[in-house]
Amino acid sequence: MKKRLPPLNWLRSFEAAARHLSFTHAAGELSLTQAAISQQVKGLESQLGAALFKRLPRGLELTDAGLAYLPAIHEAIQRLSVATDEVFGQGRIHQLTLRVNLVFLTTWLAPRLGRFRARYPDIGLRFTSNIWCGESDKEADVEIRYGKGTWPGLKSDRLTWDELFPVCSPALLDNSSSFESLDALGLHPLLHVIGYEEGWGYWLNKTGYSHLDTPRGLQFDTLISALEMAAQGQGFALGRSSLVEGMIADGRLIAPFSQKVATSEAFHLVYPAHQYIHPHAEIFRSWIVEEATAGRERLE
Repeated sequence: MKKRLPPLNWLRSFEAAARHLSFTHAAGELSLTQAAISQQVKGLESQLGAALFKRLPRGLELTDAGLAYLPAIHEAIQRLSVATDEVFGQGRIHQLTLRVNLVFLTTWLAPRLGRFRARYPDIGLRFTSNIWCGESDKEADVEIRYGKGTWPGLKSDRLTWDELFPVCSPALLDNSSSFESLDALGLHPLLHVIGYEEGWGYWLNKTGYSHLDTPRGLQFDTLISALEMAAQGQGFALGRSSLVEGMIADGRLIAPFSQKVATSEAFHLVYPAHQYIHPHAEIFRSWIVEEATAGRERLE
């Protein structure tokens, strides 16, 4: 039968007394009385059924059991201390938590984030990811969602104005001699992303190629996965202009066709309509809307 885990305050008293080899010094560190430290250590020894200290006329000495037990207790207390400081320590009270779609974070936000941190170095940021709309993250101050921009109880600021077009690896072009028309899409797998209303079916219909017999493709629950597979030469992904410009500029993707279709779906910054929004969240909102507006003007 497993022994019941001792109380944390008993373990802290043991660890401090073992480091100092003194109940008095441990009491000073933990703001307790010497008698309280002694009593807690005795309680721990009683529960464990083993002596942890030898009480000497001029101090303490660890028993073999105490020496064996101390490293694990010291490490556990250190890890608790580090974790507590990381999550709840100084400066964390006003940390801004942003729940964000993964492809938007990696392709759109990450390249711009340095400008925010340079302008507002005192605002801490914490990111959590989402895929599609569901339960709101109650810990998030703001969220970035993809859709038409209307969600019950939420305000939204539009961040992207995209055109849709096929993208693929340059290697795919090197291996094919037939990219003069969209019929070439029928020669390669299409990489589909679950959750986008305006996906491949929408795009092919808008361009007059809904009749195209395309090979069985692959399905993903995130666009970033589809784009990466496209970059690896596994087929065509449907690129969104604001998200693939970096990968095209880097040469990882190409857009071999001229046909583009505007999309009414977009990424939006969303936040509660009738709740307090922290000043740091308002600063971030103003900054990201400014970045989105500048990006749109540059494309126009």
